[in-house]
Amino acid sequence: MMLVGREREQAEIAALVARAAAGRSGSLILRGEPGIGKSALLEHAARSARDVRPLRGTGIETEAELPFAALHLLLRPALDRIGRLPAPQARALEGAFGLAAAPEDRFLIGLAALSLLTELAEDGPLLCLIDDAQWMDRPSAEALLFAARRLHSEGIALLFAAREAFPAHGLPELRLEGLDRQAAGDLLRERTPGLGPAVRDRILAASGGNPLALIELPRMSDASQHTQEGLPLPRRIQEAYEARIAVLPPGTQTMLLVAALDDAGDLDVVLRAAGTLELDAAALGPAERAGFVSAAGGRLTFGHPLMRTAAARRAAYDERLAAHRALAAALDDEQDADRRAWHLAAAVTGRDEPIAAALEQAAGRARERAGHAAAAAALERAARLTPGLAERARRLALAAEAAADAGDLEHAQVLAEQARRIGDDPLTAARLAGLRGRIAFDRGAVHDAHRILLDGAASIAELDHKGAALLLLDAVRNAWYLSDPAAVAESAARLAALPLTPQDGLDGFVGAARAMADFLAGDLDRALPPFRELIAVAAAIPSGLAALRISICSLAGISGDFDNGLAIAHSVIEECRAGGVIGLLPLGQAVLAIHQMYLGRFRDAVTTATEGRRLAGDIGQTHRIAHFESVMAMVAAVEGREQDCRELAERTIAHVSTHPVATIVGWAEWALGLLDLGQGRFELALERFEAAARGPLRHQIMPFYFAPDQIEAAVRLGLPDRAAQPLARFASWATAAGHPWARAVLHRCRALLAPDDEAEGHWERAARAHAEANRPFERARTDLLHGEWLRRARRKSESRTRLRAALETFERAGANPWAERARAELRAAGETVTRGAPDLAASLSPQELQVVRLAATGITNREIAAQLFLSPKTVSHHLYRAFPKLGVTTRTELAHLDLG
Repeated sequence: MMLVGREREQAEIAALVARAAAGRSGSLILRGEPGIGKSALLEHAARSARDVRPLRGTGIETEAELPFAALHLLLRPALDRIGRLPAPQARALEGAFGLAAAPEDRFLIGLAALSLLTELAEDGPLLCLIDDAQWMDRPSAEALLFAARRLHSEGIALLFAAREAFPAHGLPELRLEGLDRQAAGDLLRERTPGLGPAVRDRILAASGGNPLALIELPRMSDASQHTQEGLPLPRRIQEAYEARIAVLPPGTQTMLLVAALDDAGDLDVVLRAAGTLELDAAALGPAERAGFVSAAGGRLTFGHPLMRTAAARRAAYDERLAAHRALAAALDDEQDADRRAWHLAAAVTGRDEPIAAALEQAAGRARERAGHAAAAAALERAARLTPGLAERARRLALAAEAAADAGDLEHAQVLAEQARRIGDDPLTAARLAGLRGRIAFDRGAVHDAHRILLDGAASIAELDHKGAALLLLDAVRNAWYLSDPAAVAESAARLAALPLTPQDGLDGFVGAARAMADFLAGDLDRALPPFRELIAVAAAIPSGLAALRISICSLAGISGDFDNGLAIAHSVIEECRAGGVIGLLPLGQAVLAIHQMYLGRFRDAVTTATEGRRLAGDIGQTHRIAHFESVMAMVAAVEGREQDCRELAERTIAHVSTHPVATIVGWAEWALGLLDLGQGRFELALERFEAAARGPLRHQIMPFYFAPDQIEAAVRLGLPDRAAQPLARFASWATAAGHPWARAVLHRCRALLAPDDEAEGHWERAARAHAEANRPFERARTDLLHGEWLRRARRKSESRTRLRAALETFERAGANPWAERARAELRAAGETVTRGAPDLAASLSPQELQVVRLAATGITNREIAAQLFLSPKTVSHHLYRAFPKLGVTTRTELAHLDLG
């Protein structure tokens, strides 16, 4: 059956379904105003799908505060397969549905939903239809959107119907507009053939082509009057329904009210509540015959959401209170405690501590299931019902924390401000300061965050030393990101003045805060040892404290301890993958990618950053994307991919304009300077490095790291005077850090600037230091520069040895500009140069490389999928694409390849 005027939309949905039937997954958001035909298109898709199995789900407005209600409804046909999922995912879904302990990570539930749908798709392709998505509870919406963004080759189509208030960033959308006049006229004639021309024209004009309006407006008692009212179209349709309800028997109207206020469509509950109001099932008959509701399988369903709204809104206030009380009385099972609490809250007319306490308990149960948005709503309502101001402030503070955990920073800010205004408890105020500081930082107001944290710490410095210290540590971190030495020094001094004890467990962090102040003051000899000690402490922290380990690990760059930092980052990521802790994984991947970049493991860095960028986007951690893109910009500079480097660096710099974190822009500026250096644009490179070293970055670690590049640019321009300052800068850090690779690079820099009779010794010391360090790219750069120096000294045989070693490393690293320079030098030294054998791994995409490396270890597709948060079919797809590129036909051959 074809819908009138929707041929284009039907064709697009048919293409989505056909792709799923062929094993390719996808998603589509049907978006439009009420009555525009979204539900009709879903019904058409379900009826017309021949080669796929439909699954139905829906958002219900009154269920929006019940976590995972919509997800449970959609996945009911597959619940018996939960046991087939990887253990962390199975536990997550069971926890979400109240069948087990709480999931550790709310994002894991989305992955578990994808895995469960994939299991179901083993029996044949799926078409998942979710109506009224804007009314899904937030945890269900997050889980399904996460799954939708990671669909690939499972044979699953996700089709959402939603109004405007349904954020689905990054997913394809099809916006439904009103029918054209011809189609609208055809529909009106089909449904209401006896209308006179004048009324027909008024309805066509008033409907705006909205199909539901075309059907319902003629049913109003005076269509000519209502079509001229200046109300929004949904409200006019709702009034049409209200007018139709008004002519039903009084008992039927009350029955419809009870059904409209029920939050689960449970026929038994509705009938028991109606019995409290002295009604029986017979009262439903007129409503069913009028098309308002249908009863089947123990569920009661409204014909359209606006019918539900009309039934609830037309009732008087006292009638709604009575219906809510009746529903609360009908929900007498313990498993219905949350629904009962919400109905009691809706029935009360003033403050009520017992009901407020019941809602707080419901919030606790929601948080145990990772339903932070539902918890926030319950706590906010509980606060409104709370008689005492202090207790009201406490509940508002808890609501603010839950809203922040749900990612709703705007509402969290509002709730926190309300709690702050009415509360006078210093400890609650300090707790709010920590939350307000976190919100301000995440929104890019880093200066505001710093001041909030300082004030909060001052307010409890005499009452809770450890609490004040934790706020001050956050303040130090904020000031560090701002590159503000005075603010770091002030925060660190306040922290040092607190009478902390070893039992507080903060000694290492207090030392690190002091070290940050010393670093920004230029006292590197005092600053670096505490950072080395802190990294050693992090390496010894047991599993289960991954967030703490990775936070400490992020500071490894200050002391240059990348080898230990790399090991810590790897262990954190392994822990996150094993436990399904998706929310922490992007931070771990950002730190790992940065360490891999510094160590010259460029392919690994891009692989890590590519996965991290996608995952961060999937779970809404968009502020992390700039970290990944800055790393990718650095690698693009090394590889000579100019356009990619510029685009990535410019996006990163633009991000910093709204979220001023100096470290991120530091990598972007460095990447652009390195790009110019590699391309031989030495003057542009030198000017960029000098400008960066003079700006806010002068207080960060980056100017120490790019100083050797700045020196090389100055030397190649024949301007040694402009190399003196970066040489002194790098020498001070390299001496304090004491790493062999840093000593090697320092001798390289001194060799570039020294007279020939002194340079020889520096080149030799650089080579010896490089032999102690595992930094192949830096060693190759030293070999290249040393080889150039030897060729100019007419020592061509020695020169060729150095240059060949450099070329081999550059080719392996994909460092094309440096490789081309090494080839040119070799040719100048009299050697015929041929390009090396193609690097097989370089032909793979980052995700293909990741999958292939894991497959080479012998683990199964299902195990790979669990580690990479993909579906097994997606893993299979990547292997299918990778095998021809690698020239293999079986998994066992992978173990014999060099996948560097």
